[in-house]
Amino acid sequence: MNSIQFITALHSVYPQITRIVDDKAYDADGNEVAYDKAAVQAYVDAHAYISKRAQEYPSIGDQLDALWKGGAEAEAMLAKVQAVKNKYPKGAA
Repeated sequence: MNSIQFITALHSVYPQITRIVDDKAYDADGNEVAYDKAAVQAYVDAHAYISKRAQEYPSIGDQLDALWKGGAEAEAMLAKVQAVKNKYPKGAA
């Protein structure tokens, strides 16, 4: 897990955390907040599909162009997007 994933997960699981210094987390009043690293890792694992999908989806511009053209192009784009969703289903690590 990289630091951005960790921070995003930590704030999602523990929204009261406003600051992180090394391995310690603090709330808005400066009080240290204990957190469960396993819970944070579980959040990262459950949401890993999001970044994987984002890397493989066709660009938004290409998707909009296909929708605008409609017909076979829109159907082909839908198939591309669905293939990525099938490759990285929700909740799969």
